[in-house]
Amino acid sequence: MTLSARLVLPCLGFLAMLPTIATGAEDAQPPHIVFISGDEEYRSEESLPMLASILEKTHGFRVSVCYAVDPDGSINPNNLTNIAGLEALDDADLVVMYTRFRKLPDDQLERITRYAETGKPIMGFRTASHAFRYDGGPHAARMNGEWMRKLFGQTWITHHGHFGDGQEFLTDVTLWPGEEEHPILRGVKPFKAYSWLYHVEGGGDTLYGDCERLLIGRALKSSHEKELERFPITNPVAWTKTHPGPDGRRGRVFFTTLGHPFDFKDESMRKLALNGVFWSLGLEDKIPADGVDAEFVAPYEPNNSGVGGFKKDLKPVHLESIKKR
Repeated sequence: MTLSARLVLPCLGFLAMLPTIATGAEDAQPPHIVFISGDEEYRSEESLPMLASILEKTHGFRVSVCYAVDPDGSINPNNLTNIAGLEALDDADLVVMYTRFRKLPDDQLERITRYAETGKPIMGFRTASHAFRYDGGPHAARMNGEWMRKLFGQTWITHHGHFGDGQEFLTDVTLWPGEEEHPILRGVKPFKAYSWLYHVEGGGDTLYGDCERLLIGRALKSSHEKELERFPITNPVAWTKTHPGPDGRRGRVFFTTLGHPFDFKDESMRKLALNGVFWSLGLEDKIPADGVDAEFVAPYEPNNSGVGGFKKDLKPVHLESIKKR
């Protein structure tokens, strides 16, 4: 058995037992959502499976969760060169990315970029704006910023700083004026986030493409206090846009710079994420006025943020792997 074959299993597949969400033929299957985890800092290996479980158990979607893993199959977010199970992208209806500075091999990178360029919907959390960082070679010029900016609307620039990570709120989040009725914001109330504010526009920087801003964040503390004209203390923290696919099709994109592991303890943050899934799939008519059900289906007690602070004994839970359908 090849190494790549052995590493397919940690992409967890949850086969939905609830009635189909997709419209059309009676035997149509629910949409398949693939979550791609791989960051050293924000515990996406804990938050993404939590969201996936809600989508599977409460809302009836098919989901797969792919992790950065070592050759023995154990989750290791510090492994920058492998994300197992990306074969699930072959029949994905939506991809949700939460990766940071990955240096994936050609075959794994190609699966991700091929999906993104089909015009299918895609979502991203926080560090997905700087999902890849190659040290030279053919991918550096393309993937180290500009590709992600065109896809998600912005790449890494700076943030307003770490202050008591996980011990205090660092960003005040409110709805963008005039967007209160947007389907993604149904049931989302103003809240305070543990995420320190990312700079994405202002001071000469602009979001890329047809971005529609949904939430605005105000830094409660800032390491840029002497240069706020260059790095404003308020910035968008969630937006939608589109990206081009073949034959003129434009896929829906939802992105948020929020995503500290403790942010997801707030129901408004979970509703934002789950509403984003429904909207990205074109199912906004199924989002209730108070947002989709975002109740936890299992305890969620993630480790705090911090490079290297992941749970060393965390293993992929092998349910039933997604297979060709």
